[in-house]
Amino acid sequence: MENYLEINKKSWNAKVEPHLKSDFYFVDEFLKGRTSLNSIELDILGDIKGKTILHLQCHFGQDSISLSRMGAKVTGIDLSDKAIDTARELARKCGADTEFICSDVYNLPNVLDQKFDIVYTSYGTIGWLPDLEKWAGIINHFLKSEGKFIMAEFHPVVWMFDDDFTKVAYNYFNEKPIVETYEGTYADQSAPIEQEYVMWNHSLSEVLDNLIKKDLQLNTFLEFNWSPYPCFRHVEEFETGKWRIPQFGNKIPLVYALIAQKK
Repeated sequence: MENYLEINKKSWNAKVEPHLKSDFYFVDEFLKGRTSLNSIELDILGDIKGKTILHLQCHFGQDSISLSRMGAKVTGIDLSDKAIDTARELARKCGADTEFICSDVYNLPNVLDQKFDIVYTSYGTIGWLPDLEKWAGIINHFLKSEGKFIMAEFHPVVWMFDDDFTKVAYNYFNEKPIVETYEGTYADQSAPIEQEYVMWNHSLSEVLDNLIKKDLQLNTFLEFNWSPYPCFRHVEEFETGKWRIPQFGNKIPLVYALIAQKK
C-alpha cells in the first residue's frame, strides 16, 4: 500500500475535531488536571520523574502531557498535523513543557536526533504500521543503552472479530492490509464523518519476535480480560473504568502490556 500514510493521515485529521468534543477524551476535565493514563500503563511505567520519554503515535497529546505532569521530559510524535497542532495548544493551556513533532514513525530518525530513557506507545497504535521489524528498529534506535520500551495495546484476538463480535472475520496473523471505510469514530459512533483507512493485524509472536531480534529483552508481559476504554461496540462496564464484551465475559484477553529493555 504505497499511499497508506496519506490515507491514514487524512483519516486521523478528520477525527481530531469530533474527538476533542467527545466524552471519551474529557478535554475539559483533562485541562483541570485529570490524567488520561489508566492503571494498566501507570503500573508498568512506575516512577518516571526526571526520565526522558519518546511517545510514539500520541494523537493530540493527552497521554504525553499526563506523562509530563508526572515529572518526565516528554516528546510526542504523530502522523496527523492537526493532532500535533492541537497537542501543542493543549500543552500550552496545561502549562506543560511537552514537545510535539509531526512525523510518521518510520521517518522519525530523519527529524529527531536524541536518545531516550523510555520509548512508550499505547492502545490502537501498531495496527497502523505495516512493518514491525522496522518499528522495532526505530524503538532500538531511540533508546539509550539499558533504556526501556513500554507498551500497552489492544490484544490481537480482539481484531479477529467483526465489529459486532458475532463471528471471526479477520486473520489473527498479518496476512495483508485491511482497507475499509468507517462511519463515525471509536470515540463517538455518531460523529458525522466517514473515512477510509488502512490497517494491519499483528500477532503477539510478530510483536515479540521483532522486539527480541532488535536486541530488546522482554522483562514483563501481561494480559488483561478487560479494556480501560469503551471503544468497541456493545461493551459493558463491569467495574468503574473497566469494560468487557458481554458475550465473552472474562474469557478472552482484550489488552496486553509489556516492558522490554535494550541490551
